[in-house]
Amino acid sequence: MKIYTKTGDQGKTSLLGGERVPKSHLRIDAYGTVDELNSFVGLLRDQQINESRSEILKEIQDRLFTIGADLATPAGKDKVKKPDLLPEDIELLEKEMDQMEEQLPALKAFILPGGHQAVSFAHLARTVCRRAERRAVELGAEEDVNSLVIQYLNRLSDYFFVLGRKMAQDLQVEEVTWSPRLKK
Repeated sequence: MKIYTKTGDQGKTSLLGGERVPKSHLRIDAYGTVDELNSFVGLLRDQQINESRSEILKEIQDRLFTIGADLATPAGKDKVKKPDLLPEDIELLEKEMDQMEEQLPALKAFILPGGHQAVSFAHLARTVCRRAERRAVELGAEEDVNSLVIQYLNRLSDYFFVLGRKMAQDLQVEEVTWSPRLKK
């Protein structure tokens, strides 16, 4: 099978179920942003500091594929076979965050991205995740979107924030905090 099909040469692509839409369609933007996020999660998983977290990051990548399939399926295409996103997937993220937060100092200031390249990758994943969430919410204002998709993306961005903090701790680098310049 060739990787190129030439079916998108006119600026259209197929959704799951066969409907063709412009590549600029909000649904394409939503699952495309999830795909972009998945690439950043792969980058995070490849960081040596995350060797012990490789399995949870792989699990997240699997769920992002599930979310992509969900977002690529227009409403009414109930017969399309796709994997399920479950409440337990959200609970897993919460459990992982709780375990990391038990080992972290209390948050007393806003954290700026940076301090170490690997930590910055976590912040990149967090911000792309927030964008994916905004796209899913925007799509949900026009068409049906599984509410678990939005909940998962919301929790996942929190997970990446906590992960960034934990990575900084594990790397023994100081978190970069925001010191606002106040008007005099």
